[in-house]
Amino acid sequence: MPAKSAAQQKAAGAAITAKRGKTSPSKLRGASKSMYKSMSERQLDEFASTKRKGKPQHAAKSRSKSASSRSSARKARKTSTARKTWSRRKSSR
Repeated sequence: MPAKSAAQQKAAGAAITAKRGKTSPSKLRGASKSMYKSMSERQLDEFASTKRKGKPQHAAKSRSKSASSRSSARKARKTSTARKTWSRRKSSR
């Protein structure tokens, strides 16, 4: 499976150097540390050998359906509250 972003590819590269003994695993942080622990050297090699051309720096986070519906509901509440406030101000003038 190829890396989806340049950051994933770089993290895999750091993890594979630790797997091969070129760097100390204690120097790994974040994604590279978890990759080092959970992936085989072959999987890391696949990730690290991915070409960076055309890849985003960071992979986009996918939003769950419920998160997007919550934000649209929040916007609707704000809009209706603003309309009520505006109509009250207009009638009191």
